[in-house]
Amino acid sequence: MTNLSAPIIYKTEYNLHTANRLNDQIKTKYGSSSNQSTLLIDYPTVYIIENSTKIKHSQYTVYVGETNDIQRRTLQHLDRDPMNREDFSDFKNSNNVTMYVIGHSHFNKSMTLDIENRLMQYLSSVNSVERLNNRRHNDQNRYYDYKEFDELFNKIWKKLNHYNSSLFPVQRIVESSALFKASPFNKLTTEQLNAKSEIIEKINKALFDQKRQTQNKGQLILVEGEAGSGKTVLMSNIFYDLIHEDQIMRKDMNLDRKPLSVSLLVNQKEQLKVYEEIARKLFDKEDNISVEKPVTFIKKTDPNKKIDIALVDEAHLLLTQASQSYSNDKRHPEVQVGTNMLEDILKRAKIVMAVFDPKQILSTDTVWTEEQLKNLKAQAGKQNIISLNKQMRIDANPQTIEWIRNFIDKGIVGKIPADNNYQIRIFDDPAKMQKAIEEKNANQDKGISRMVATFDWEYSGGARALPKDQDYWEVSENNWKMPWNYEINRREKYERKNQKHNLVKYNQQSWAEKDYTINEIGSTYTVQGFDLNYVGVELGPSVKFKDGHVIRDPKYSKNNRATRKRDSNKSYAGKLLSNELNVLMTRGVHGLYLHAVDPELQKALEDAINR
Repeated sequence: MTNLSAPIIYKTEYNLHTANRLNDQIKTKYGSSSNQSTLLIDYPTVYIIENSTKIKHSQYTVYVGETNDIQRRTLQHLDRDPMNREDFSDFKNSNNVTMYVIGHSHFNKSMTLDIENRLMQYLSSVNSVERLNNRRHNDQNRYYDYKEFDELFNKIWKKLNHYNSSLFPVQRIVESSALFKASPFNKLTTEQLNAKSEIIEKINKALFDQKRQTQNKGQLILVEGEAGSGKTVLMSNIFYDLIHEDQIMRKDMNLDRKPLSVSLLVNQKEQLKVYEEIARKLFDKEDNISVEKPVTFIKKTDPNKKIDIALVDEAHLLLTQASQSYSNDKRHPEVQVGTNMLEDILKRAKIVMAVFDPKQILSTDTVWTEEQLKNLKAQAGKQNIISLNKQMRIDANPQTIEWIRNFIDKGIVGKIPADNNYQIRIFDDPAKMQKAIEEKNANQDKGISRMVATFDWEYSGGARALPKDQDYWEVSENNWKMPWNYEINRREKYERKNQKHNLVKYNQQSWAEKDYTINEIGSTYTVQGFDLNYVGVELGPSVKFKDGHVIRDPKYSKNNRATRKRDSNKSYAGKLLSNELNVLMTRGVHGLYLHAVDPELQKALEDAINR
C-alpha cells in the first residue's frame, strides 16, 4: 500500500450551458491556480455521464470515457454526437443528467484507459444500470505506474460511492455478482490474450473465405479448458469485441453493409441469464445478435440462411442424441434437426467457436463417445483447437490443487496440505458445515458462499407429490436437512406482490446471487460455470471409500440423467458421476468444506487432516 493522494471528483450538471463554462466553474470551485483545477483541466481525466430515470427506484443509462480536454470533449458530446448517436441525443434532451469528472496527479493515458475499462466492468455489473455505453475495450498491460492501479481505482470507487451509493454500490457487492465475474471488461491473462488474438484472426480469415466458397458446414474452432481456466471470460470478451469492432467498422468508417450476425448459445440456464444481461446492457438495438439456448437457435434458423458466427459456451452440455425436447417438430416439417446439437449449429453458422470440457459432461444424453470426440476434433483440425491450461478460479498453491485433483481424478485421499490462501476443512456434521458457510457468506468481502451436494437425494420440480413428512424436496442426513435449489420461493412471491419492478431484477440473478439461497443447497445444474468464495460440499451416499480409494456408486445416485443407460445398453454413470464431483469441488475460490455421508470416506477425510 502506497501513500497515494485522494482522487479529485468534480460533480456537475450535464448540459450545454454548463459545458460552455466548465473550466471556469472548476476554477471557481477549486481556485484558478490550484493543483485540483490543473489536474482536471490540463491533465488526462476520466468521466462518467449518467441519466437517471425515476420510476419506483432509480435506473441509469451511463457513459464512461476519458479525455485530455474535458471541456472540449463535453461540448463535442453535446454538439456533434447527438446527431449520430441515440445515447447522446437522450443525454442532451434530458433534464436529469449528471457528469462526474475524475482527476489524479498520477493519471497518464494508459492509467486513464485502464480506469475507464475497470469502471465499465463495475458499472456493467450494477443492478441499477440499465444501459452502459462505450465503444472501446481499454484494458492495458504494464505501464509506468501500473502497480498503483488497484489502489487508485479503489479510492475512486469509494469516493464515487459517497456521491451515489445506488449507482456506485460498495465494491464487495459488485464483485460478488456473476455478471462481474463474466464481464467482457475483465483483464485477460497472457494466455487468454494469446488465445483471443488467435481466435479473432481465425474468425476473420474464415469470414473472408466464406465469401468465396459455399460449405454445408461452418468452420469449427474448439476452445478446450477445464473448470476455472477462464473460458467464460474469454467467450464474453470475444463476443463483446466482435460486435463493437463491427460497430466501429460500420459507423466510424461509414461502411454500407449489414451488421455482423452473431449468436451466443448456452444450454445452462444460470449462465444464459448472465449473457442476456451483458447483451441487454451493452449492445444496441440495431446490432444483429441473439443470446439463447441452442435448441431455440437451431429450430428458428434456416440452414440455407446461415448467420455469420455462433459462439457456443459449455458446448459439452449440448445433446448428442435424439430426445423429446430436441426433435423435429411435426408442426414445422420444413425445420429438420439431427441427433447432435453441435452438428446442427454447424449447418446454420459460417463459423462456430465452441468452448468444450469433457470433464464437465453431466448427462447421458450429452456424452461424446470416443469416436464422436475423435471426429469432432478432426472436423476442427489441429490448427483450430486452442487450449487454456492455467487454473484461474482456485486461489491455492499447487499442492492444494493437486490434492483436489487426486481426490476427483484418482480417488486418492492424501494428506491435506497447508495453504495460506485456500482452506480445506472437514466437518463431522453437515449442520456445522452449513453454519460455517453461513458465517463466510455473512462476510462477503470476497464473494458469495453456498452449500452444494451430489445429486443423491430425490428432487422433482414437476407434479410428483412430496413425501408426507417433507415441506420441500431436500438433502438430509439424520436430523439435518436443507431444501434443494429453487425450492424456497416465498421471497419471490413477496417481491411479486410488493415490488414488481425489483422482481424483474431479482429473477435475472443466478441462483447463488439470490440472498435467500443461503438457506438452500445447490446442485451441479445451478453452480456449473460459476465461482463461489467458499463452497460446502455434502458428499452423498454415492461417493464411497472402498479398498483405499474414493469410488462412485451409481446405485445410490438420484441423478437419472447420469445413471440411465444410453441406447438401452451402454452406461456412462461412473464417468458422469465423477464429472459431477469435479463441478462441485472446483467451485470455491478460497475454500472447500467437506462432509461425507459414507462413514469410511468421512474417516479417511478426517485422517487426512491429522496425518
